[in-house]
Amino acid sequence: MTKQPEWIDLCSINDLVANSGVCALLKEEQIALFYLPSEQKVYAVGQHDPFGKANVMSRGIIGSKEDQLFVASPLYKQHFLLEDGRCLEDETVSLPVWKTQIVNDRVMIHTG
Repeated sequence: MTKQPEWIDLCSINDLVANSGVCALLKEEQIALFYLPSEQKVYAVGQHDPFGKANVMSRGIIGSKEDQLFVASPLYKQHFLLEDGRCLEDETVSLPVWKTQIVNDRVMIHTG
């Protein structure tokens, strides 16, 4: 029997920093959460920088290009789209992403 993907209650919205990143642990994997209160949205991407080979993405700076939000790696400054994890400088590289939702001030993350 295959286990179905599920929504997990990860943390409180109050645990996050507005317009910035925070590292969280999801089933033994580090992820970077970015909370944008103007959109009432949390983005979740992999914490591991594939170029710098370090868990640092939550320390990156959020920006936008052509109405697409990205996080710039703090190491070598590659830009990764928050929506799908794609690297703007090298589209063969991407970060894993997770669907999120805010329910009653709790951040829910989809594991599938």
